[in-house]
Amino acid sequence: MDTKWVIGRSKWVFVFGLLSFVAAKTLYADQGGAAAVSWKLLIFGLLGGLAFFLYGIEKMSVGMQKTAGNKMRAVLAAITKNRIIALGIGAGITMLIQSSSATTVMLVSFVQAGLMSFTQSLGVILGADIGTTVTAQLIAFKLTDYALLMIAMGFGLYIFSKNDDGKNIGEMILGFGILFYGMKLMSDSMSPMRSHQGFVGMMAGLEDPLIGLLIGTLFTAVIQSSAATIGVVIVLSQQGLLTLEAGIPVIFGANIGTCITAGLAAIGTTREAKRVALAHVLFKIGGVALFIFWVPAFAGIIKELAITFDSDIARQIANAHAIFNISLAVAFIPFTAFFARLIEKMLPTKKAADIDKPVWHLDPSSISSPALAIDLARHEISRIAVILGRMLRAIIIPFMSDEKLIRNEGHSQEETELLIKEIPTRDHFNPRLTLMEGIDRREEEIDFLDEKLREYLFQIALHSVSDDQAKEVYGMISITNDMERIGDLIHRNMVPLIAKKKLLEIDFSDEGKEELLIYHQKVCRQIDLLEEAFAETNLDMARDIMASERTYLDLEDQYRVRHLERIRRQNKKSLETHEIHMELMDLLKQIIVYSSNIAGTFLKKRPSD
Repeated sequence: MDTKWVIGRSKWVFVFGLLSFVAAKTLYADQGGAAAVSWKLLIFGLLGGLAFFLYGIEKMSVGMQKTAGNKMRAVLAAITKNRIIALGIGAGITMLIQSSSATTVMLVSFVQAGLMSFTQSLGVILGADIGTTVTAQLIAFKLTDYALLMIAMGFGLYIFSKNDDGKNIGEMILGFGILFYGMKLMSDSMSPMRSHQGFVGMMAGLEDPLIGLLIGTLFTAVIQSSAATIGVVIVLSQQGLLTLEAGIPVIFGANIGTCITAGLAAIGTTREAKRVALAHVLFKIGGVALFIFWVPAFAGIIKELAITFDSDIARQIANAHAIFNISLAVAFIPFTAFFARLIEKMLPTKKAADIDKPVWHLDPSSISSPALAIDLARHEISRIAVILGRMLRAIIIPFMSDEKLIRNEGHSQEETELLIKEIPTRDHFNPRLTLMEGIDRREEEIDFLDEKLREYLFQIALHSVSDDQAKEVYGMISITNDMERIGDLIHRNMVPLIAKKKLLEIDFSDEGKEELLIYHQKVCRQIDLLEEAFAETNLDMARDIMASERTYLDLEDQYRVRHLERIRRQNKKSLETHEIHMELMDLLKQIIVYSSNIAGTFLKKRPSD
C-alpha cells in the first residue's frame, strides 16, 4: 500500500475525529450552554473552514513555486559554505514557496543526491524557519472581508491568462483568497463559543505551557502545516477564546510538529539526508527548550511591542512566531559547525553505505516539486556523460596497444617487456574489472539509467508543470536517448572492431594512429563539455560544443583525404587497416554529431530563467 496515500487519508480522519471529540466533550461538559450553540453548524463550519484554509495554503504555495520555480533552482545552485548566505537563501526560498517543510524536504533531496553537503544545509534550515514567518504575518492581516474578491480575481487570472506567469499568479491569488475564506468560516463558526463557559475554560487550560506545546505539536504533525495551526490560533484569539499566553506554547508546538514532514521525507534516504531531518528537529526542540520556561515574560515583550506599534492580538501571535524563529537563527547560526559534528556523531556514516548506487540523484519524493525534480534529473544526465567519457577513453586503448604486435616490432627483450607492462589491462576506476569488463559494465549502467530517467521524467510531466518545464522534460528525454545511442556506438560498434583489428596482425600507420588519437581527444573533449554543461547548467559550454561540430567534421574530412593519399602511395599498413581505420573514424564522427544534437536540445529546451 502507498504510504503517502495512508498518511494523506489518515490525517484527515484524525483531524475530523479530534475536532468532533473536542466539540462533543464540550457539549457534555456544560449542557447549560448548549442551547445557545448549534453544534452541527459549529462542527461543519470549523471543519469546512479548516479544509478551505489548508487547500488555500496549498494552492498559494503551488502558485508561488511555479512562479519562482526556475529562479529557485538558480538560487539553490549559489549556496556556498558561507553560513550567512545560506541563512539568507533559506529565508528567501521559503518566503517564495511559503513552506518551510517544502524547503527542508528539498534539502533532504539535495543532500541525498550529493548536490549539497550536510553542513551547508544547516544554515538553509535556520533561514527556512525565518522565511515561514511571512505566512503568519500575511494571515494576521484582516483580509477576510475581501476573500471572495481575491478568489474571483485569482480565478479570472487563472482562466483567462494566455501565459504561464499569469496563470501561476492567478493560482497564487486564488489560494490566498481561499485561505482567508476558510479563516472567515472558522471565525464565524467559533463566534458563539465566546459565551460557552465549558469551551472558554478548556481554552484557558492551554495557558499551561506543556499542554499547549503538546496540542500544537500533535495537531501540526497530523496536518503537516504549521501555518494552519497558527491560522487556527489566530482565529481563536480574534474571537477572544485564546489569550496570547495560551497561544504562544501552541505556536512552539507547531514549530516542532512541522518537522514530521522532513522526517517522513528522510525515510529510506542516505545517512547525510537523515542528518538534515534530525538537525531540523534538534534546532526546533532546542529553541523551544530555551523559550518554554519564560512564556509569560516572552508574552510581556510581545505586548510591549504591540503598544509601541499598535498591533492587535492576531499580529501579536504572528510577531511571537517571527521573533521566536529569528532568535533561533541568531542563537544557532554561529554554532552550525559544532552542531554538524554533534549530529554526525549521533548518526555516524556506515562503512557499507551508498556504495555502487545505481541511481545517485533521482529522488521520487521530489517529483511533487517539478523545478527540483528537473534539477535532479539534469545532474543524473551529467553523470551519464561522465560514464560515457570513461567508456570512450577506455575503448581506444586496445586499438593503439597490442601485445602481439609489440613483440613483433623488433624491440629488445627488456624494451618489449617494458612496453607490454605499460599497456592498461584493468579498468582505471574499478581495478577488479578488466578493461573490457569495465566497458560492458558501463554500457549496462547507461541502459539502466536511460530507463530510470525516462520513467522519472514522465512522472514529472504528469504533475502540474509549466509549458517551459514540460519542454525541458521532453528535451531531457530526447537527450538521454541520444546519450544511450552514443553508449551503443561504443559497445556494439567499436568493441567488435577490436577483434577485427587483432586478426589483421598489423598496426595502423604512424600517421594514421596519430590522426585517430587526435580525433579521439577531440571527441572526449565534447563529452567532457557535455558533462560540465549539465552539471553547472552552463549554456556557454553547450554553445561551444555546437560551434566545434563544424570544425571537427572538417578535420575528419582532412584526415580521410590524408588516409586515402597514403593508400594511393601504397602504404602497406594503411592498405591493410583501411576498413577498420575508416569505420573507427566514422564512429567517432557520429559521436561528435550526437554531442552537438544533445547540446542543441539542451539550449532549445531550457526555460527562459
